[in-house]
Parts: sequence; structure tokens; C-alpha cells
Amino acid sequence: MKRIGVVIILFLAFCGLADSAYLAQHEISGTPLICNIQNLNGCNIVADSPYSQIFGVPLAEFGVLFYGILFVLAALELVLFDRFLRRVLQVVSLLGVIASLYFTSIQIFFIGAFCIYCTTSALIALLVLVFASF
Repeated sequence: MKRIGVVIILFLAFCGLADSAYLAQHEISGTPLICNIQNLNGCNIVADSPYSQIFGVPLAEFGVLFYGILFVLAALELVLFDRFLRRVLQVVSLLGVIASLYFTSIQIFFIGAFCIYCTTSALIALLVLVFASF
């Protein structure tokens, strides 16, 4: 059962990596994000807000790093199955959930717009934590 959970984490990390890479590509190229989902159509507002960067680095690049680390940790655990790797995976995913809660609250209380890509990333981080906790 744990191996299935790790494979699911690998898949989720890949999806998060793709999501973050799309947002990072937007930062580099400046092209508008595609987001036409009702009530979650504020992607460009969120991505262009001053809250979308930390120390001049776009949050999407941190997302690419975060999901890349999760992917590598899950791949290593799939091959080695080590309790320490599982703990590191749990801690990293917990940090991702905490960061996601913080950034979601910024969308709600400061920006007043929702980004489907950010919400998807938050959901992926939460699911990774759930599967890493088994």
C-alpha cells in the first residue's frame, strides 16, 4: 500500500511541477495566463500582484523547486524505501501546505482574486501530505 502512495506522490509532484512551470513560463514571457473558470479567473491579477514574488524571485520558481524536491524524494523512497526519506517527504510537504495556506489567505484578504493554478498547487501539496502520512 505504501508503494502505491509513493507512486501517487510521484504523479502529484509531476502535476505540481507542470503547474508551477506554466506559471514560471508566464513570468518569463509575460504572456497572459489562460484561466476561464468561474470564480477562479483572477490568475493574471494574482500573478501580476506584488505578492507574486519574494526577494524578486517569482513564487512559481519556488514552486518548481518545491515540486522538484518532492519528486526526487518520492523517487528515492520508491527505490530505497527508507523511514528517514519518508519523514523528510512529510516535513517538506507540510512546509508546502503551510506556505499554500499563507498564499491562499493573501489571495483572499489582500489581492481579492483567486488563481486556479495557485489553488491547484495548494490542493496538490495537501494531497501529497495526506499520501506521505500513510
